[in-house]
Amino acid sequence: MPSSPGTGDYRAYVSVHPSGALPHTTHRVPALLRSCHPEPAVAVTVFVTCLAVVAGRGVTGTVAVAVAVLSGQLSIGWCNDAADAQRDMTCGRGDKPVGTGEIPRWAAFGAAGTALGLCVPLSLLSGVAAGAAHLGGVAAGWTYNLRLKHTALSPLPYAVGFGSLPPFVTLGLHPSSWPAWWAVTAGALLGVGAHLVNVLPDIEDDLATGVRGLPHRLGPRACRWLAPFIMLTAVGVLVAGPSGAVGVTGWTLAAAASVAVGGTAVPYQAGSRWPFRAAILVAGIAVAQLLLRGADMT
Repeated sequence: MPSSPGTGDYRAYVSVHPSGALPHTTHRVPALLRSCHPEPAVAVTVFVTCLAVVAGRGVTGTVAVAVAVLSGQLSIGWCNDAADAQRDMTCGRGDKPVGTGEIPRWAAFGAAGTALGLCVPLSLLSGVAAGAAHLGGVAAGWTYNLRLKHTALSPLPYAVGFGSLPPFVTLGLHPSSWPAWWAVTAGALLGVGAHLVNVLPDIEDDLATGVRGLPHRLGPRACRWLAPFIMLTAVGVLVAGPSGAVGVTGWTLAAAASVAVGGTAVPYQAGSRWPFRAAILVAGIAVAQLLLRGADMT
């Protein structure tokens, strides 16, 4: 249910539009698209779509997976920006259209609710069990935005959200099948690592506005070094978990991940971004490993 714009929204509008008039509807569309966190939304959608392909969901099943995941990610992204509007305005985040007043908070919540409403039937196209798995992951994302972001349990929604993606793919097969433990575990680890990586760029602003998730309690330095090791653990699970030979490609990727993380042990000067970049690199390697073994998930 969309909420009414509050005082913070009005002040933001006045600062951006001195006349007090809201921007024309057609001007809100690009801002609304920027507010949905398009990069991670597209990245997660492409990843799960590729996973559906290698798992054997077929053309129809793969399309069903893609549209469901995209709608779920859009709903989470819009919900996040709407929930964080006041903090983004306080921190002067020029990249957040809701916080700058380009679009009202109620519009972002309305878009989030609409995307969530579409996500329900689109998820159920893959069957009740698969749809329930995906909707559980989307619900975890909303729970993070609205509550758990501020608690020591902040990694949990990420673990649940990413861990629910392999079941969404395999439970939609005919016959349906629960995925192997290593696929779910690797997904959950990738989610926790993604949480740390996602928080790092904004951790100082978050701390200044009272956000106290687990990464904030650990501190930025600990998170910078912990993130790549969690991603490497996901790679290790994907190497050791599946039965059968790993193959040259698999071992090469695992070796590259180890080298990247090993490099974080070198004493870089304060402020080095290598641990952050290593986490991104190893996450990409883990995703590649999971896609390589996707056919073995069931």
